Amino acid sequence: MTLQITVAAPFKHTRKTGMRKNELVYYYALDRKWMSTDQAAILLRRAEEAGLIRLENGVFTILFDPATVTIPIGFKPTSAVFETNDPAQELIGRIMKARGVPETEVVAGMNKLIKERFDGNLLPPAALVLLAKQYRVPYEDLREALTAALKNE
Repeated sequence: MTLQITVAAPFKHTRKTGMRKNELVYYYALDRKWMSTDQAAILLRRAEEAGLIRLENGVFTILFDPATVTIPIGFKPTSAVFETNDPAQELIGRIMKARGVPETEVVAGMNKLIKERFDGNLLPPAALVLLAKQYRVPYEDLREALTAALKNE
């Protein structure tokens, strides 16, 4: 959620739907003093990978409504905005917790599903969603990230 708030902030404060990289880096590094210019570039790359912004013709466009995001007074992003989280690993963790089993058992179940029911023609993120549905583990908030992971494989 911190990443989404951090991404929304410059668009919300400037009331713009599109901004150039130098405008965003200026906002994060010089105006707000939240991070260095190098970190701001990393943040933009992460936000693009997460599907929060899109770069088109040198302009970053926000892919969600910044008005839906509340920026707390005195907000400053943590270092978590630079960490890449693996949605598949997150879903494995949720299934582990819900079932009370080790990671190896979840991965084995995923591999069994791929091999036996789909003849090896299913990618791991999709198999994890099927397992999550089977065990009634919530995954909807990871749907976009898992879909992006499928496109990258």
